Amino acid sequence: MTNKFEEISVDSLNENFFKLIGEKWMLITANDGESINTMTASWGGVGVLWNKNVTFCFIRPSRHTFKFMEGSDFYTLSFYDDKYKSKLSFCGTNSGKNVDKIKKIGFHPILDGCAPYFEESNLVLICRKIYAQYLAPELFLDDFIEQNYPLKDYHKMYIGEIEKVLVKNE
Repeated sequence: MTNKFEEISVDSLNENFFKLIGEKWMLITANDGESINTMTASWGGVGVLWNKNVTFCFIRPSRHTFKFMEGSDFYTLSFYDDKYKSKLSFCGTNSGKNVDKIKKIGFHPILDGCAPYFEESNLVLICRKIYAQYLAPELFLDDFIEQNYPLKDYHKMYIGEIEKVLVKNE
């Protein structure tokens, strides 16, 4: 499989990220210098912070992808056609500790510098980490914290400046 990608300006994006992230899901992928790992996410966002175009995503320390995010300055958020939904579901319900998810789903990794993504994606945001912090339970302003964190395993939030936007050019 050889798909081509075209770099576009972040200002050219017209996507509905509420739908892309919340309904269609995304893969968060990082490279720890030795290998890559990916996980499915339906939480996160895109916006402007500190006069920079950014993404933000959340990973629990118990997730295998966490060590990859910690070991890299870059990560990617990638988005897919509906035909890949079952593969994204697999990546969200299986740990890279136990199975080579990328091999199992048959995706083809591409490295852009240190930022990994997959040939099967149709939109890729390559991000350089600029901030990371654990969510602090004492700072939550609503009681939904209990239903989302019954084990008190709070996510770490990563904010990354969007360095490059790639779209599939077919």
